[in-house]
Parts: sequence; structure tokens; C-alpha cells
Amino acid sequence: MKLERGRSTRLFAAAGLLGVFAAAAVLAETSPRCGSAEHRRFDFWSGDWDAYDVGGANKPIARAHVDIILEGCALREIYEQEDGVVGQSFTAYDASRQLWHQTWVTNRGTLLQIDGAFRDDAITMQGTRRTAQGGKEIIRGVWRPEGAGVRETADTSIDGGATWKPLFDIRFQRHSEGAATREASAAGASAGDARIVATLDTQYQAAVAKNDAAGMDRILADDFLLVTGRGKTFTKTDLLQEARSADSVYEKQEDSSQTVRVWGNTAVVTALLWAKGTRQGKPFDYKLWFSDTYVRTPDGWRYVFGQASIPLPPSN
Repeated sequence: MKLERGRSTRLFAAAGLLGVFAAAAVLAETSPRCGSAEHRRFDFWSGDWDAYDVGGANKPIARAHVDIILEGCALREIYEQEDGVVGQSFTAYDASRQLWHQTWVTNRGTLLQIDGAFRDDAITMQGTRRTAQGGKEIIRGVWRPEGAGVRETADTSIDGGATWKPLFDIRFQRHSEGAATREASAAGASAGDARIVATLDTQYQAAVAKNDAAGMDRILADDFLLVTGRGKTFTKTDLLQEARSADSVYEKQEDSSQTVRVWGNTAVVTALLWAKGTRQGKPFDYKLWFSDTYVRTPDGWRYVFGQASIPLPPSN
């Protein structure tokens, strides 16, 4: 019984690893549909991990590799346990239900599907499976960052959640050979976000050129503020009203020398803007440098702050 219980414990540990570690290798590109802050909350799972029983021997019971896949829309874990259990799991945020979902399958025929949500920095997910006797068993797992690793605990209930019994307690630590993978994963995530923000900023300039208030509204944060080189300030409402008035007709509204830097949930775009056209019938033609600040929100990246230089001398 003890050995059998230990085996089943580790079986779900594998499922949990799915969760806890389902986000490891290289995020090549992030889809705009999966770029929200909620989609990124489980990225602390990403890595190359050794799994240990808390309170047990100081020896790994399993190895897990977790990758961010499908342009940042899902997490895939490949789990290899010392007793021969091998499993793969997939985790994704379902925005339509505002829930995280996880599916876990092993080479022993185990299938587990659980759903849940974050509270502070921890996520709880649970689901129901059939026992060997044909009854229903609720499995509940909790994952949270702990130092440089992750702690996962699980409980089980066979009376509909009235009472619970501990199932396992596992600590995940970075595998000693995983440093290069972690660096590549972080660099890949940053590069993917940079591409999204660069595309959004280019789309914003195109919307301005067309006086497309709806397109601008989609990208601008509600509390957006622009500060010009002459000290004037403009809110989101100001810019949308100007677009709707169509007082400005653009021949050119395009940027060059664009660079994007990302720090976690904040990104800054710097570029050289060339604007040419007429405003209330009067021609304008100038170039200036600008810095646009974007912040990741639950609805994706939003343009929150802009700062522009004074127009450059004509020779530039």
C-alpha cells in the first residue's frame, strides 16, 4: 500500500509538474491574442527542473522540461520520472472562461483535466477523476514560486470536498545544466514581446495617418498622456477628437530607426517620425524623435505615455 500510494502521488506530481513547470524553453514569438498579463502569469514554470519530495531524500524523483509553445498561448511539459512514468501536459489560459486549464496524459494511461485561477502569486486548479472502485475523487493542486524554485502541494477528497487528505508535497529546483536554457527562454520571451509592441506602434502611426479613431482607441490606454517638445500635453480624448475632426490630412506619418526595449511588463519604443501633410489647410513637414511607453495589461499591451522632441532642423 505504501509503495502504491507513493507511486500514485508521483503520478499526479507529474501532472502538477505540468502546471508548475509547463513553460520552459524558447518563446520565439508571442501572439497578440496571448500577450496579456494573465497569459504570462504562469511563466514562472518555465525551465529545466529537478523534482524533490519535500521531507524525503535529497535526491531528485523526476526531471521535467517545460516549454512555452504556440506563440505564447500554451505551456507544454515533458516529464520523466525515475520509476519509468513518462507524461506530457498542456496548460493554457482560457480567456472566454477566465480560467486556466491543464490536461495531463501519461504512458500508464492516466488522464487528468483540471481548471483553476490565480489568487495573489499562487494558482489553484482542481478536477475530478474516477477511483479504482468507481467512485469520484477530487484532485486539487496548488502551485506557487518559492525562492528560485516552485512549491507544489496537492490534496484529494472522496466525499465531494467535505474533507481533504494530503496527496503530495514537491519542490522543484532548477537543473544544474539548465542555465543556458533559462537564459534563452528569457531572451526569447523579451524578443517576442518586443515584436508585438513594435507592430502595435507601427499600427498606431498608420491609424493616425488615416484619422482612424477606432484604431487609435484600441491601442491607447484610457489614461494615456502625450508630452511634446514644446511642453504641451494631450490626453487620449484630445487625440481621438483630433482624428475624428479630420483637420489633419497626412501624406506621410511613418517612423524609422525604431528600437524597442522590454523590461518585464513595460516596453519603450524609440523612433524617428516623419510627418508631412496639411492641418486645417496649412502644410507641415517635419521630423522628430519620440519615445512611446507601453504597459502589459489584462487586455494586452497598451500605449500609456508618449514624449516627443521638438521638430528637427530641416537638414535632418
